[in-house]
Amino acid sequence: MDNQNAQMKAPYPGTHSPAQNPPEYPSAGFSGPPGYTGHPAPQAGYPIPPAGYPAPQASYPGVGPVGFPGQHQPVSHQSGAPAGIPWMPAPPPPANCPPGLEYLTQIDQLLIHQQIELLEVLTGFETNNKYEIKNSLGQRIYFAAEDTDCCTRNCCGPSRPFTMRILDNMGREVITLERPLRCTSCCFPCCLQEIEIQAPPGIPVGYVTQTWHPCLPRFTVQNERREDVLKITGPCVVCSCCADIDFEIKSLDDKYVVGKISKQWSGLVREMFTDVDNFGIQFPLDLDVKMKAVMLGACFLIDFMFFEMTRGDLKSGP
Repeated sequence: MDNQNAQMKAPYPGTHSPAQNPPEYPSAGFSGPPGYTGHPAPQAGYPIPPAGYPAPQASYPGVGPVGFPGQHQPVSHQSGAPAGIPWMPAPPPPANCPPGLEYLTQIDQLLIHQQIELLEVLTGFETNNKYEIKNSLGQRIYFAAEDTDCCTRNCCGPSRPFTMRILDNMGREVITLERPLRCTSCCFPCCLQEIEIQAPPGIPVGYVTQTWHPCLPRFTVQNERREDVLKITGPCVVCSCCADIDFEIKSLDDKYVVGKISKQWSGLVREMFTDVDNFGIQFPLDLDVKMKAVMLGACFLIDFMFFEMTRGDLKSGP
């Protein structure tokens, strides 16, 4: 009983305790479990953020669930590409996906916008083509740039061989397109147009070859083993006023249409005085990601064969 009375009379560590018995609060916060030594010290030599690093946006939303890709991540801009257009956030790469093609796993539509080159418009001097590749939300996925020497561009015109380098938002070359010099006349069916798609560069993932036909533009889509996978068929007349021009992507037996490549009407002024073109590609969402990259290569081949022109030339087929 005496011990209990002594405990009841002991000063309570609160605001009304006597001055001779100050509250016994720990001086350095909660001491933690046995063996706890406190927070670790900062690592020495931690790199300082580079100067000019963009500050977070004021309205940046909170993060989502763990492992879920954010939809409003800070974006970067590729050198040579117009600023102000957001890049598509990179999704987690699936298994057996070539590096850089993970962007294509979540989309069923691509928009290709060719950039206007003022030097080419004013002088007619052919320059390397540049393209923005976007998703249906307008977010930039890739940036494509032609790599061809001046003599080849201006002497061979639309028939020129070229190397097209496609970069992602980190500036990495993830897709390379190689078009060799081939015949452009339907009278010579032995040496028709072709383009090779590599992803990553140096590793072919597919081919698009022209199939001879006296009237219609026809192509065969092949995988990396040169096996036929799909067909592409265009209209007899590859020109139109105020309307899109569609190239249908079909199964090998022509029974099913699985997608299309559309040359979009860009307006009267652009169509008449420039060779700047806009394209749209539609394909199934579950199509093999390598085949989606091959469809991108098919679009560039179609552009050069039918819609690329020099100043004063009329658009015509091969």
